[in-house]
Amino acid sequence: MHLTPLTFFIVCPLVFLAGLVDAVAGGGGLISIPAYLFAGLPVHTVIGTNKLSSAMGTTLATYRYGKSGFIHWRIAAPCAVFAVFGSSLGANLSLSVDATSIKYIMLILLPFLAVYVLRNKSLEHPKAPFSYRRTLVLCLLIALTAGVYDGFYGPGTGTFLMLLLTGLAHVSLNESAGTTKVINLTTNITSLVVFLHGGVVLLPLGLAAGAFNIAGSYLGTRLFTSKGAAFVKPIICIVLLLFAARLCSELFF
Repeated sequence: MHLTPLTFFIVCPLVFLAGLVDAVAGGGGLISIPAYLFAGLPVHTVIGTNKLSSAMGTTLATYRYGKSGFIHWRIAAPCAVFAVFGSSLGANLSLSVDATSIKYIMLILLPFLAVYVLRNKSLEHPKAPFSYRRTLVLCLLIALTAGVYDGFYGPGTGTFLMLLLTGLAHVSLNESAGTTKVINLTTNITSLVVFLHGGVVLLPLGLAAGAFNIAGSYLGTRLFTSKGAAFVKPIICIVLLLFAARLCSELFF
């Protein structure tokens, strides 16, 4: 596919914004995937190239959260293994299956997720932690499920991980952010390998957009560590609204 300067002009600034949002509360794909679509790329090329730029930004975010002590590796490392299986399965399905049905399911679930975010206090007031074994089992199931979804479609994965890890597995906000990045990085890299093998990744555009994504991720991690939970909840609500708008535009227009 022939790339023009306009393609880079459309994609790169929006991918910078996606990196910032993704580093704070996940869901950067809600911005970056439409950016690639606006540039006129085919759907599978969009998903594959987005995996490249997202993986670059998520690598930086994961490093910074790890440096800040937000990653509990006894939880995050096994989750990464389960995420590999899930994202590999999801990416292979994405190359062969129509995604319309899962979009309808997500559109139905979004109002419930929005209500959960608004009423749930676990982001500001952590729930009493479970035992290590129970936490690990729940986190592994979450990582596997999120991996399948991220490989298959992707947008909103980080947001859903944050909500499930804090609300279902009772992981603290900081450790949830760190674990989310480890899982997201794993799913991005795993599914990227599948899409590279499928020949649908535009390397020049993905690498350029990835540099912008890294810059956005750097700014986002600084905002997260300085603002904390008070900054996360509004961002998650905005991401869910963007996701709903995105799904509606794909399904009905």
